Amino acid sequence: MLKYNVRGENIEVTSALREYVEKKISKLEKFFEDTSNSTAHVNMKVYSDKNAKVEVTIPLPYLVLRAEETSPDMYASVDLVTDKLERQIRKYKTKVNRKSREKGFKNLDFVPSETEEAPEKSFDIVRTKQVSIKPMDSEEAILQMDMLGHDFFIYQDAESDGINIVYRRRDGRYGLIEASDIE
Repeated sequence: MLKYNVRGENIEVTSALREYVEKKISKLEKFFEDTSNSTAHVNMKVYSDKNAKVEVTIPLPYLVLRAEETSPDMYASVDLVTDKLERQIRKYKTKVNRKSREKGFKNLDFVPSETEEAPEKSFDIVRTKQVSIKPMDSEEAILQMDMLGHDFFIYQDAESDGINIVYRRRDGRYGLIEASDIE
């Protein structure tokens, strides 16, 4: 069962609102075998124009789900963000299953974890991320990158075992950087 961390900015998170969020997001658990060590981070915000924004991040052992939605009603935003997360899960599972059948992979996992540290004054590092690099192909890496909403993604190539980076180009297409040892 998922744990929940529900925060509000410019809004008090009432018990009714918290229960609604937990009820809606708990429906996503049916897609996963074990969510006992996972926490759903929910951030709710109300803007001065009365729009309500809901951001949800769920780091799982093999996937990070993230979605955000804005609408005039907080409950509607929760519904919309839950629908978006469900679409992400279905798309991910379909693609992973297809790729694993084609390539014969037993396990395509990605385990990112974020840690925030005090910034180094001389280099102005404001955030540090640690990622566990798992074997996958470039299409799976692009899918992960898109699901996280990032412009690049680092992964281990399943065929060559080399460290690669996929990135989104300004023209909307994708690029690939293959790292090699300097001899």
